Amino acid sequence: MTAIRKILACVGEPESAPATLALALTVAAKLQAHVEALHVRIDPASAVPLVGEGMSGAMIEEMLAVAETQAAERAKRVRAQFDEACKLAGVSLSAIPAPGLSAHWSEEVGREEEVVATAGRLADLTIMARPVADRDSSGLMSLNAALMESGRPMLLAPPSAPQSVGTHVAVLWNGSAEAARAVSAAMPFLLAAETVSVFSARENASMVPEELAGFLAWHGIKARVQTFAPGAQVGASLWSEIVNAGADLVVMGAYTHSRLRQLILGGVTRHVLQTATLPVLLSH
Repeated sequence: MTAIRKILACVGEPESAPATLALALTVAAKLQAHVEALHVRIDPASAVPLVGEGMSGAMIEEMLAVAETQAAERAKRVRAQFDEACKLAGVSLSAIPAPGLSAHWSEEVGREEEVVATAGRLADLTIMARPVADRDSSGLMSLNAALMESGRPMLLAPPSAPQSVGTHVAVLWNGSAEAARAVSAAMPFLLAAETVSVFSARENASMVPEELAGFLAWHGIKARVQTFAPGAQVGASLWSEIVNAGADLVVMGAYTHSRLRQLILGGVTRHVLQTATLPVLLSH
């Protein structure tokens, strides 16, 4: 368990970047951390083997030129949003480690999921926008790469920036190794929170939320426990309980069952990735 000093904020689309940047800067201000804003531009040439068959050279050149123009325009818009967010928050720009709050813009060309996973390994926390259901397949791929391949926790940014983060932290506990890693990653937030609640659906004997509350007490954290019958839709039931309790940050293990099972049967992780309206700290 270490302090959070470097935050990687992945900003891909102009539509989701403002909320992601706002969340990143809010968290960084709370923890006095650095925000590395990363925008990945797709290399148009990488798409040629997929769509270029049967096309003339001139058609391919035209397609590449259009894709490059669109990528440049998208990067320009997101960079302007970054500059505006930092200006409004009064954040100093710096790429050199220094005490206090700071931020830096970074831009790379490549496959987003690969760049994000690699960059995330050298950050304490990665922040990404919640993918838009049935539309943002590339965003979901990058998010899963950050979760499964970076070895670091990830903070999911909801579509709208929250007014507060970490005042009331809700921990979803199911006794899994993934949930335990999420709790460890969230310690800086838990220690600073005014209220900590442990939520459990008590699906099996390993889910003993009182034991987690006892563990947190060793760190000086007083946590209250809330349990309930899960019902047919565990994810929806849990989220309803959390929202009703007034939490502004959720902590949970991600994909405690296989992703295939999540895809076929659904699950808490899948429900959260599709519908979360609060920031969610996830760890696999």
